[in-house]
Amino acid sequence: RTMPVETQLVATTDGLDTLDRLSFEQHDIVAACRVPQSIAEIAARLRLHLNVVRVLAEDLRAAGQLSVHVPDSGVTHDASVLRRVIDGLRAIPDSRGVLRDSD
Repeated sequence: RTMPVETQLVATTDGLDTLDRLSFEQHDIVAACRVPQSIAEIAARLRLHLNVVRVLAEDLRAAGQLSVHVPDSGVTHDASVLRRVIDGLRAIPDSRGVLRDSD
């Protein structure tokens, strides 16, 4: 099973300590994950195919060189933030210049 592209990864201490022993692509992935990065962000930054990053990241995670970063749940479940995002999206006119109806 592959990781979703939005999965956030962060380098472990072991991963950073072994940078010089990793292959070129693995080195770049671990180095990019000094701060949490999604698989999609890593692929774009390193200009690698998304599936290549998925496979390499899973190998690095299994080896203990990357870990999955779980964002603060209080931030991701804030209903007021979601409501503002929905309202903002509805305020964008469609291709005909018509605003979407609100509920």
